[in-house]
Amino acid sequence: MRALIVIDVQNDFCPGGKLAVSGGHEIIEPINSIMEYFDDVILTQDWHPHGHSSFASSHKLENFSIMDMYYGEQVLWPDHCVQGSSGAMFHEKLNTLRADLVIRKGSNSKIDSYSAFFENDKKTPTGLHGYLNARGVTDLTFVGLATDYCVAYSALDAARLNFKVSVDTGLCRAIDADGSLEKALTEMKLEKVNLI
Repeated sequence: MRALIVIDVQNDFCPGGKLAVSGGHEIIEPINSIMEYFDDVILTQDWHPHGHSSFASSHKLENFSIMDMYYGEQVLWPDHCVQGSSGAMFHEKLNTLRADLVIRKGSNSKIDSYSAFFENDKKTPTGLHGYLNARGVTDLTFVGLATDYCVAYSALDAARLNFKVSVDTGLCRAIDADGSLEKALTEMKLEKVNLI
């Protein structure tokens, strides 16, 4: 069984959004067009409460500062994907009707969650692993936003959980700050993630 996991194709990560990824909107129609080739389609959605601990504004610090949290280093982001806001909604062109499951992440105000599998403490599960096992899914293909954060973290966790993992880099876009994209691609290759 094969699943397509579409990471965070939300308004705030697309042009005009609060944490826009350059070209984020360009991948939507191609993602829609490949959904039919998978047994399962899973969408993830950043879903932060107001005042989330990963927001720079919560600490009165500059956006993109680094802060040590109880679970490790955390980038402090502009407020984005706040629960119920228009920015948190899936982009209107994304085919959400094809989704078998939506995983919301980052909803615990004290910890961020880049990965579709675990919060950033690398221990607290989202429930995705159990769902995939129950469905008999063995092969995962990741697409979406952003390559160097939520896509990479999800793909790396999937590889460590012994799934067969691919990332379609043509259907992803990256933030690419301070070499973050090259670092993420290198880490994925080391974990035997197939980069398409």
